[in-house]
Amino acid sequence: MADAAFKDLVIDATDGPTLAAFWSGALGLRSRPAGDSAAEFVLEDDVPQHTVWINQVPEPRTVKQRVHLDLHATVDELRALGATPEVAREDWTVMRDPEGGELCAFPHRAATVGGYRLYALVVDSADPAAASSWWGERFGVEPKRYSDRPWYRLEPGGGLPWLMLFIPVPEPKTVKNRIHWDVWGETESFLDAGATLLMGRADSPDPHVFWDVLADPEGNEFCVFRPEQ
Repeated sequence: MADAAFKDLVIDATDGPTLAAFWSGALGLRSRPAGDSAAEFVLEDDVPQHTVWINQVPEPRTVKQRVHLDLHATVDELRALGATPEVAREDWTVMRDPEGGELCAFPHRAATVGGYRLYALVVDSADPAAASSWWGERFGVEPKRYSDRPWYRLEPGGGLPWLMLFIPVPEPKTVKNRIHWDVWGETESFLDAGATLLMGRADSPDPHVFWDVLADPEGNEFCVFRPEQ
């Protein structure tokens, strides 16, 4: 049984307008300013779980991102929006967004998926079996291993709206993730399962903060919103 449901994605940016324009086109979402801010944006369509917040931050990207997005899109489409191709793989291409963040283009279904183009949320992991199991328990989804490689996946269902992949990497996490996800749930249930509280809503200097910031057992940041909010 799920004790959480996916809420939305958050992408950090040093240039909010530029990255909002890119991800709006790449994901097939409308873009609008977030409140009175000229640097932060909300990307959305008619499905609440598709929402992406572009969050302005002072620090630039410095290392490979441990969380990235896979898209049903062609290289040419993403290049026209400002992405740069880097490495061609079996049936996908690794690219970089205008701020250097990694993403992958999967063109084989680009013409058939409609407006919304997110294929998967990909998480680098020291122990992908354990990481996928932990999040699978939160979302109420049974993790599955690929038959030909040590990758684990959570398929859409329960509290998860799309594919989530956990990929083994040798390097440890060293900086705050520039892409994170928000969930609906109770902070206490995450803490009981092994999450760490990074900042509680009561401790935030911003009176408009009504969520708790946590880290999963591998250190990936996520925010918890109570269902009644």
